[in-house]
Order: sequence, then C-alpha cells, then structure tokens
Amino acid sequence: MSSTGQDASGEAAATEKARERAQVLAEADEYRQAYRRDKAKSQTVGNMVGALVICLAVVAFLMLVTWRPKHEEVKAVEYTAQLEDARKAASWARGPEPMPTGWTATSVEFRAPQQEPITWHLGVVTNERKYVGLEQSNVTTPKFQADKLGRTSYDGTSAVAGVTWQRKILLDRKGENALVLVGSGVTTIVAGNAGYPALEAFASVLR
Repeated sequence: MSSTGQDASGEAAATEKARERAQVLAEADEYRQAYRRDKAKSQTVGNMVGALVICLAVVAFLMLVTWRPKHEEVKAVEYTAQLEDARKAASWARGPEPMPTGWTATSVEFRAPQQEPITWHLGVVTNERKYVGLEQSNVTTPKFQADKLGRTSYDGTSAVAGVTWQRKILLDRKGENALVLVGSGVTTIVAGNAGYPALEAFASVLR
C-alpha cells in the first residue's frame, strides 16, 4: 500500500475515534445534566414537603394553645315570683330554698287551677352543666309520671331529709334518672341527667 493510502486510512481511524469520543462526552454531559435536574427537582419537592409539615405543626400548636371548649350560654330566668303565685293557688308547690351554689334556673311554668290538672315546673342547670327538673301536680295516678318520664324501671329508694323517694331509671332517655314522691294528694318528681346525688341534693332544698 502506498503512503498516501496509509495516511488516508489513519486519518479515517482518527476521525472515527474522535467521533466516538465526542459522542461519549456528549452522553456523559447529558447524563450529568439529567442528574442535576432530578436532584434539583427532588430537593424542591423535599423542601415543599418539609415546609408543609412545619406549617401544619405550627397551626396545630396554635389551635392547641388557643382552643377553648364552647359551652352554650345558660340563660337564667327569674322564678321566685311565679313560685309565689303558684303557692297562692296550690300550697303544695315547692321550690329550692336556697338554690344550690352555681345552679341556675332556666325554665319555669305554672298551670293554674282552671287549667286542670294543676302542674308546676322548674328547670335548672347545675354547676356541671347537667339538667335537673322539678315536676309537681295534684294528679297522683301513674298517668302524670308516664307523661313526664315516659317508660321507667324501679331502681330502689333514696332517703332525703327523712323522706323516702322512689328511684326510677328513664328508659326512653339515655343517662337520665328520677326521684318520685307521691303523697298528700301531690306527685313530686325530680328528674334529669345529673345523677342521683345531684337529684337528692336538689330534693333536699325544696321547701
């Protein structure tokens, strides 16, 4: 082979190697750029997630330190004047004297003699936000108890100031009980969800 042919062959080989090297370098550069893009993207997502977690933690902390339980406002009513009027028509009408500390009267109603049967009602909210209701009537048949309490089951007795009251579980009202006293032509009921001790405490101050 002539020297000219050898030179041409050598140049072609060199060109091919240069092309291969350039391709390898280009692929390597593309790989590095893709790696940087993926890394930047993952760092951005990670930063966003981290920031979101921090924000949620701050919000949760603020809610924890600023949250206060909301209670419905207890609207007190004046009942003593109606109690006095009730006693003029029905001497057996009773009320708390004194009202237990922290307890608030929230409802009161008296049905006069012309609205037979005579009934007297006083609703009270305790200092623990429980309900106690006083129901009285000159009806001594089981009908009055059924109208006020629904279905009940006998649950023993409570001695209050030397007087024996019947304990009742209210089957139609979850968590409610009643004390019932029938005598001298009058039915007196103290009922609510405050528990027997609170019912007994209320019954003990009725005068």
